[in-house]
Amino acid sequence: MKWKKFLWTGTGFLLFFVLWTILIQCVDVQAVGPENTKVGFASFNVWFHHLTGVNMTLYTITDWLGLVPIFICGCFGIIGLVQWFRRKKFFRVDSDILLLGVYYLLVISGYLLFEMVPINYRPILIDGHLEASYPSSTTLLVLSVMPTLKLQADRRCGNQKLRNLASWFSGLFSAFMVIGRLVSGVHWATDIIGSVLLSSGLFLLYCAAVRYFDQKKDEAKL
Repeated sequence: MKWKKFLWTGTGFLLFFVLWTILIQCVDVQAVGPENTKVGFASFNVWFHHLTGVNMTLYTITDWLGLVPIFICGCFGIIGLVQWFRRKKFFRVDSDILLLGVYYLLVISGYLLFEMVPINYRPILIDGHLEASYPSSTTLLVLSVMPTLKLQADRRCGNQKLRNLASWFSGLFSAFMVIGRLVSGVHWATDIIGSVLLSSGLFLLYCAAVRYFDQKKDEAKL
């Protein structure tokens, strides 16, 4: 069953994320951040940070472009509200849209958790203040939301050109944001890696849930 493959792969990514988070707090931890804040994999992180330097222009651009996935979330929210209004009952909204809402809530919960329990702080001060840096929230948001744009376009759009456009836009935008965030110098490299692992795991679990409900619908029709 395809949904089980997504389930186990997504679970694997999440377990790897947990392991990665533990390693960050144990391996080569040094006080190399601003105000002597500590970071794991310090030698690698400092080397990479010196390699890229700090580009505040790129940081600002990627910060503002973080509104794009938020806009996409809002669009899917509107789709769900329209379906709810037309069909009169909440649970008559398409299951993949309902699951999408749950998925987005999980992403937000992950972000809030690490804001409240900082693992590391940024390699630079932002407006003179320390800010939590792990995992990169912008990277997490982008890599959690943009793949859902492609998935939903494939499921709902009958026009092949529009599906291709959604696929290319999702891929190129995600690549630009991840690379831009990585080389802007406002996160440690390990923060970006953590976001990739967490977002991949959550998205694959969403895919597993969608395919599971699709399978149940197909079985009900037989």
